[in-house]
Amino acid sequence: MGLDVTGQYRYPPPDPAWLRRMREGVVEPDLPIIDAHHHLWEQHEEPYLLDAFGEDLDDGHKIVATVCVEAHYGYRKDGPARLAPVGETEKVMAMRGRARQDGHASLVAEGIVAKADLCLGEAVDEILDAHRAVAGAALVGIRHSVSRDENFPEGIVLRPGPAGLLGDAAYRKGLARLAQRGLVYDAMLYHQQLPEVAAMARALPDLQIVLDHVGAIIGVGPYRGREEEVRKAWAKDMHELAQCPNVSVKIGGFGMIIGGAQWHLDPAPPGSETLAAAWRPYVETCIELFGSHRCMFESNFPVDKAMYSYRTLWNAFKRLAQQYSPAEKADLFLGSARRIYGLGDVTTPACANA
Repeated sequence: MGLDVTGQYRYPPPDPAWLRRMREGVVEPDLPIIDAHHHLWEQHEEPYLLDAFGEDLDDGHKIVATVCVEAHYGYRKDGPARLAPVGETEKVMAMRGRARQDGHASLVAEGIVAKADLCLGEAVDEILDAHRAVAGAALVGIRHSVSRDENFPEGIVLRPGPAGLLGDAAYRKGLARLAQRGLVYDAMLYHQQLPEVAAMARALPDLQIVLDHVGAIIGVGPYRGREEEVRKAWAKDMHELAQCPNVSVKIGGFGMIIGGAQWHLDPAPPGSETLAAAWRPYVETCIELFGSHRCMFESNFPVDKAMYSYRTLWNAFKRLAQQYSPAEKADLFLGSARRIYGLGDVTTPACANA
């Protein structure tokens, strides 16, 4: 089972030959990194599973651990539909185990953010228990997307969520169950929904919330050509959201087609200096508002791989982080993700943490 695509846009598949046209040296190769957000899946009839991800992990940066986020992959085909997403956790755990058996330098899927239907309210416990039975301590969070925009009734790429989910009583009961279990809620939504997140965060102060992709700023359809207007509105809403101490931000996802990224149409991929210049206003705003201790960098691979390589992406983040102190850089690349997701000692070799 793959992504539930209903919208008019499609994630373009990565083109390895095109990506090879941009090859630059590794910036700060010894800086330890937790990739706070990636997927393992089969899309476009081109799997991005352990072997493919491993090639990216081995491309020069010191990725000590990763957080694998649900992507509608490997669902169970038998049994109750509500438990189907547990199949994805089973598949990810199998790849996690293989990576450790092979002695991979990175702790792949040290943390897993799984899918559970939070609309079930307190009954979501059954699904959380099933995920925990498979993943154990590797289960660190849950994502149940609420992304929707009225300009795209069929969705932009994926099927939109129902209106008002973050304020729905049953959904909030499901969120409360996450808080009681110490699980993080990964918030996947679009930028104009940020006020809804703030309201929910205030209502559930014990819930740790991580905002995916800086709030997934839309840059297609009626939003194209209005980048500065949209950025200012986004920054205003992010300022409000930052007042909620239980909210943190994943910085990344800038290569998503929904954001208007079109680098894949150029003769060659962008270099890290080009990416850093394009992303700087958003990155600096997040760090200024939330502080480095509530920000973490993410690759969002393989979605973003259509636009640039893994090496170039992390080079860009490192260029952007040069203005910050060593302690702040440590937060952005490793510390925030480790603390917020409750990961272990990710500096220990992978084979020792099997």
